[in-house]
Amino acid sequence: MKRVNVVPYGVLAVLFAACSVFTREVPTDNSPPGGPEAACFKACTDRAPHCRRSQCARGCNLILDRLAEHEGAGVIACVARVSGPCDDGAWAHCGALVGAHADGGPPGPAPPRDDLEE
Repeated sequence: MKRVNVVPYGVLAVLFAACSVFTREVPTDNSPPGGPEAACFKACTDRAPHCRRSQCARGCNLILDRLAEHEGAGVIACVARVSGPCDDGAWAHCGALVGAHADGGPPGPAPPRDDLEE
């Protein structure tokens, strides 16, 4: 009968346990960065109670262009009024309804005048 050396398996088990402990202890930071995005996140959590924190963080990231144009308050007010889910679609819809974008933007270019069919 052969004896199997169990020491390598014991060492592997200890290493595996240590790795799993270390990976569980790594903190994850789901909060948005500072600046206008953080102000948007705080306003969203205060004014839109139907939105989860993760949805506020994602939505504020989606409307960065509106925050740069100082139109974040209008978007947050619109999101707070939305009765449906607080998803990407709601944030995009509200982002399109504020500021210079509220009327659909400028008209398209005129058709060319040089008509080749004569």
